[in-house]
Amino acid sequence: MTSDTSDTSETVHPRERLLNVAAELFYAKGIHTVGVEQLVKEAGVTRATFYRHFSSKEGLVIAYLRERDARVKRAVEAIVHAHRGREALLEIIAMVAGSVERPEFRGCGFLNAAAEYPDPRHPVRVCVAEHRSWFRGVLREVVSQTGHPDPERVARALMVLRDGAMSGGYLDDQHDVARTLREAAESILDA
Repeated sequence: MTSDTSDTSETVHPRERLLNVAAELFYAKGIHTVGVEQLVKEAGVTRATFYRHFSSKEGLVIAYLRERDARVKRAVEAIVHAHRGREALLEIIAMVAGSVERPEFRGCGFLNAAAEYPDPRHPVRVCVAEHRSWFRGVLREVVSQTGHPDPERVARALMVLRDGAMSGGYLDDQHDVARTLREAAESILDA
């Protein structure tokens, strides 16, 4: 077992190990099926270390979602800094389609988390809602750059397409779903 007190350049800090293990297990197995005991064992830390960094499993779930949110934001912000309008939108859609085509794809981590926490006031659902609101806002802004007369409607439609691709990509042929998402986004812009 790895020591949970080392923090050299060759090892990962215990908090980061917990987040990495949580991200892998929560995404692959579901949040509620993974217990604290499994998390600490696979991260190579003690329960005391777990609770030093996270007040509860729910605290780790929120941190996991915030880390996911930050990764998506970095990727999208890189796209919108490099492109504008139609090109930016198609790059964002290509990013989503690319995630659908990953071999380990198991749906959207945010939608999966929301499915496990039905109360919309629960902190997990609030975190999911914040991410979705941000993403829809980015879509709206990028669509407005194309000169489309109704960027809000198009952003909502693109969110529905994205959600469908995230579900369909897990259930159906990933490459077909990704291709359909790209084609549908272009059709919406051309309409």
